Parts: sequence; C-alpha cells; structure tokens
Amino acid sequence: MATGAATLALGATVGAAESEAAAAGGPIYLTIDTGWMNYAEQMAEILHRHKVVGTCFVANEATYRGDKTLDDGWRDFWRARAAEGFRFGSHTWRHWYFRGDAGADKVKYVQWGNEHSEELDATGVSRELHQPVERIKQLTGHDWLPLWRAPGGKTTTRVLDFARQAGFRHQGWTEAGFLGDELPSDRFPNKELLGRALRNIRSGDVLLLHWGIRDRQDKFVNVLDELLSGLLDKGFRFEHLPTTLT
Repeated sequence: MATGAATLALGATVGAAESEAAAAGGPIYLTIDTGWMNYAEQMAEILHRHKVVGTCFVANEATYRGDKTLDDGWRDFWRARAAEGFRFGSHTWRHWYFRGDAGADKVKYVQWGNEHSEELDATGVSRELHQPVERIKQLTGHDWLPLWRAPGGKTTTRVLDFARQAGFRHQGWTEAGFLGDELPSDRFPNKELLGRALRNIRSGDVLLLHWGIRDRQDKFVNVLDELLSGLLDKGFRFEHLPTTLT
C-alpha cells in the first residue's frame, strides 16, 4: 500500500483533463489494489449496485483473515469480480518496494517494515510481475492486462525498463484520483476526502482505492456509495484503462 502525501504528486499514463470544461462528464478509470481486504465484500456490493467496474492490481498480500490475497480462499471473490467485468494487472508478487537501481544491471527491492532487501535483475523483476497475474488467471480463468503498478507507486528508470522487457506498462494514478483511503483518518477524515474528490476529479482521471486498509480507523468504504453516486450524477463514465504498450 502506498503511504504518505507524497503519492499525490504521482502521475499516470491516462492524464487528467486540461480545462475546467472537463469537470463534469467524460471517462474516468477506477483502479483497486489488493490491500488488507477487510472490507472487500462490502466494497464489491456497493460497486455492483452502481454497475461500476475497473482494474484490480493484485499482489499476494497478507489479509485480515490471516491468509494471503491470492490463496484459494479468495478464489470465489476474484471469480465474482471477473464475472462482473473487472480486469486484472500486476501489483508484484510480494508487494515490496523498489528503492533504487543497484550496480550495472539490478534494482533494489525492499520489504516494507523491516528493510530486508534483495537485488533483482531483469529475470527477477519479470518473475515478480508475472507471478500474481498468472495466479489470478488460475483462480478466475480470465486473462490479465499488460499493466503493472509498483507498490507505493515507487519506480526506478531500470525497473520500468525491465518491466517493459517483460511486457508490462506501468500504471499510476492522477493527483485528483488519489482518494486517500490509506491515509490516517484523524488527519484526513472521510468527509474531507469525499469533498475533495467530488470537487477535483476530472475526465481522464485514474482513481486509486484498496480492497482494505489495516490501520485507517474511519474506513473510506463508508463514503464509497456517496462518492460513486456523486460522480455518476456529474455524468462521469467509469471505463476500462487503455492497455496499449508505449
């Protein structure tokens, strides 16, 4: 999961519209990362009710149930999302963070929380990106997109190149699309995040959510229904991300 307000500066392949005229109406793109999965079913019910689908970026992360997001116990959940029309991209297998290029031909890959790290070459990066999407294909029977999202949105020049060699284009999110569901709710209450999103989202924005956050007290899912209603009332259309490699 991404942390900190620094993520607000991250761009995306699909950019926000350039004028105020795009404030209402037009396509927007929902993306959902795995996360803690503690309100995944509640989110899924709300999204289904609004007929909203998007792209799931999947990693094999620990969940509130004590298992992992790509274990067999989540098979029915992922199959249901695929049947609804969700698509899948890679969020890496272990959900570690790329912290810099190392030597002549490797990248530093760091485990969140304890700073354990490895150095991956192109083959190692390819394996890290392919494992989660090959697993989601096993679970759902549906193929995956040539898209990936780095944990925390943190990339390096070399890892982006390694990913392109492996057939993946990196997909970030737009500034207005950072909905803040992972931020501490004492500093970023739901009402504030909701208001900001409804004011600022424009045609072309890429929205970021998670299927669960471990340590946010006031869960953003509590305002998801209001957010979707507000965006749809403005005439926005939730569409699938373009997937052309560049």
